[in-house]
Amino acid sequence: MIYDVITLFPEIINSYCSCSITKRGIEKGIISVNTYNPRDFSIDKHKKVDDTPYGGGSGMVLTCQPIFDCYRSIERKENSEFIMLTPQGEKFSQEIADELSKKDQLIFLCGHYEGFDERIRLGLKPREISIGDFVLTGGELPCLILIDCISRNLKNYLGKDNCASNDSFSEGLEGLLEYPHYTKPREFEGMKVPEVLLNGNHKEIENFRRKESLKRTKAKRPDLLN
Repeated sequence: MIYDVITLFPEIINSYCSCSITKRGIEKGIISVNTYNPRDFSIDKHKKVDDTPYGGGSGMVLTCQPIFDCYRSIERKENSEFIMLTPQGEKFSQEIADELSKKDQLIFLCGHYEGFDERIRLGLKPREISIGDFVLTGGELPCLILIDCISRNLKNYLGKDNCASNDSFSEGLEGLLEYPHYTKPREFEGMKVPEVLLNGNHKEIENFRRKESLKRTKAKRPDLLN
């Protein structure tokens, strides 16, 4: 999977991708993450990428030229998708993550300031995605969330192919919340590990986890039971 990120702050993307599982995914060649700064494509002598909005109002708006030229400089694979991170987009979900993990390339456009010149939407026609009904300073954090979530679905990314299949919202759990986990010691401050997890009976363990998953979903996210 190739991730190409258009961002005014590539250091945010690069810093995150130099750590933990994302770093290992890059080192193993499962993913690659490239950043492109629109300032490098600005024809303004001061490398400006924003300006005041027509009609008045507060804030600055990202201009068309640097974004268009930056996007067009990226070589696109046939099986790719161009995504704009915006609170106006469709709400991101595990289902969308599964869908996007089938792509060979994802190009992300991270916004900043007051937003984008509308002609960026009209001219480049990105798919718009939001991570929730709230507003952030920029699109870098949502972009990293998508990279992290989507990459977990890629083969060998987590070391074991079934690692993500039993996460909350996954197909392995039929969209339910994940069951509780325990590790050593068997007892801590009077709290004991359920006996069923210690008896080695895989069928009983599977049934226990299924019931706990249903119980947790009913208590915390009853909407998912639909």
